[in-house]
Amino acid sequence: MVTSSSSDESRVARIVERIRAIPAGFVCTYGDIDPHAPRLVGRVLSTSQDRMPWYRVVRADGSAAMGARQIALLRREGVPFRGERVDLRRARLPH
Repeated sequence: MVTSSSSDESRVARIVERIRAIPAGFVCTYGDIDPHAPRLVGRVLSTSQDRMPWYRVVRADGSAAMGARQIALLRREGVPFRGERVDLRRARLPH
């Protein structure tokens, strides 16, 4: 876990649950996952030992924080792009 308090642990658990719920072919932004703490989402993704589709979480401008590997995984799932950025109008999971 990222933090030790029970409220922080439940928030982290919600973040992990939301990331796992992103279906193939769609993405969410860090802010979609937790509008009040997008940086926490990034920290959870970088420190968690849980298996989750990390590559389906992109920056608010559609860019891939993890670069070429993330882009390749998203393209393999059929996520639409505009250049090197995800086309969020078409690929963003409605919330």
